[in-house]
Amino acid sequence: MKFPTPLVRGRLVRRYKRFLADVVLDTGEEITATCPNTGSMRGLTDQGSVVWLSVSDSKTRKYAHTWEMVEADLGQGPTLVGINTNHPNRLVAEAVAEARIPEIAGYAAARREVKYGLASRIDLLLEDPAKGLAYVEVKNVHLSRTAGLAEFPDSVTERGAKHLRELAAMVEAGHRAVMVYLIQRADAERFTFASDIDPKYAEAYTLARAAGVEAIAYTCTLTPEEITIARSVPIVAPQD
Repeated sequence: MKFPTPLVRGRLVRRYKRFLADVVLDTGEEITATCPNTGSMRGLTDQGSVVWLSVSDSKTRKYAHTWEMVEADLGQGPTLVGINTNHPNRLVAEAVAEARIPEIAGYAAARREVKYGLASRIDLLLEDPAKGLAYVEVKNVHLSRTAGLAEFPDSVTERGAKHLRELAAMVEAGHRAVMVYLIQRADAERFTFASDIDPKYAEAYTLARAAGVEAIAYTCTLTPEEITIARSVPIVAPQD
């Protein structure tokens, strides 16, 4: 996924009201940017952190800048971390179209945001006359508290647990269901669940896996010009 124009650099002053962030650009200009992330962004909002922003030329937007990435360092050097939760669905859809995720490759068609379950939309529905249907849910991951280990979630997510239950229902109905954890950082070697933050989500994951829901985790390579899905990493099961 290429950005229309390269991102601009600045330093974070503060994140507030969940959806806003004040940033001093490298030019010295202080601006307010949209923060497209409703989570806690634990460990990624320190004052003075280097951040990267996209810029829109739309005349209807209140804030032209959108916070896209932040530089984080867990003791092994800085790495870019993507915080925009609007990107993972597109990234996975692009990778599927280009057959870059082997676990869910080979389907004849793919549709995004298809209604299913009681009142939900699946991120990606794969369809094939021979393979049948595959329901693919995508979760953005950016939390890392230990070098090399990515975690999800960074805050309590009842909605996330609900998605796992709905995927399990699709398996029971005879379809394939896959949870994709997309890690918007390149420094992760493993992925696991933040059971201390949301034990109910970890429990829901365990139950979903037992019901036949598949799970995969992929890292991303990030630059100020683009984000691409890079490689798969092993998933460490939740700890009791």
